[in-house]
Amino acid sequence: MSPSLQPVLDRIADEIKGLPGRGRPADYIPALASADPRRFGMAVAELDGTVYGVGDWQEPFSTQSITKVFTLALDLSLEGELLWEHVGREPSGNPFNSLVQLEYEHGIPRNPFINAGALVVTDRLQSLTGDAAGVLLDFLRAESGNDRLTFDEHVADSETEHGDRNAALAHFMASYGNIANAVPELLAQYFRQCSVEASCADLALAAGFLARHGIRADGSTLLTRSQAKQVNAVMLTCGTYDAAGDFAHRVGLPGKSGVGGGIIAVVPGRCTLCVWSPGLDQRGNSVAGVAALDRFTTLTGLSVF
Repeated sequence: MSPSLQPVLDRIADEIKGLPGRGRPADYIPALASADPRRFGMAVAELDGTVYGVGDWQEPFSTQSITKVFTLALDLSLEGELLWEHVGREPSGNPFNSLVQLEYEHGIPRNPFINAGALVVTDRLQSLTGDAAGVLLDFLRAESGNDRLTFDEHVADSETEHGDRNAALAHFMASYGNIANAVPELLAQYFRQCSVEASCADLALAAGFLARHGIRADGSTLLTRSQAKQVNAVMLTCGTYDAAGDFAHRVGLPGKSGVGGGIIAVVPGRCTLCVWSPGLDQRGNSVAGVAALDRFTTLTGLSVF
């Protein structure tokens, strides 16, 4: 890739300005409800750490479920295949906070990116490290090169106050023996994890190990090539809630969205991307973000297909 990528981002930003219907911010988390759906940023990071950006690409935003990718990778790096005995790898076909499947699947969540699955991954990382959210934050700071990254305590408190559904998921899985830590401790870790603030540039850089087949920014190995493939595969099939099929059809890249309006995407062996715009569609994905990634793959020809 070359500096000619910048005009591609500029063109996308110009096109997004005319996008009708930008969606609505996530109002079920009050701390996110006031975000301006007209905001837009996009960044692309090459394998060597070179970053291109446009719009609000350096503006911090609430990462929310995007962090599930990083906790999954950190847990896989520590316990490997054992994780998959506790969480599946299949699309759920249901909303991200659904309780429906857990009962007839005996407390084993369908995948690591629905809330139930992310709770299991955080629980296991907490057991392995004693501070799942802290380990995540340290990792994001190291990979992004931004030691100012931190938690937004206001967002964490807001999620805690409105976290009854997540508490129900955790207690239900605990009743099947699939949660090891005390549920209040787990929820505190999970809500802090989701409250990390980071920019498009930060997240594009932090996800670079997935484009480098498991290799961190400093050249050390986080995941084996096979494990990196696993994470990318689950992102492609499960990373955008119950719209993963449509996202794969339109964008053609492994991706993970968050209800803060961010989406990260990976072109293995080439680059990583992050786009942010707070207006969401009915499935919880950024309207402008999906459109921008669609245009990126169309204009550049970069996809996994």
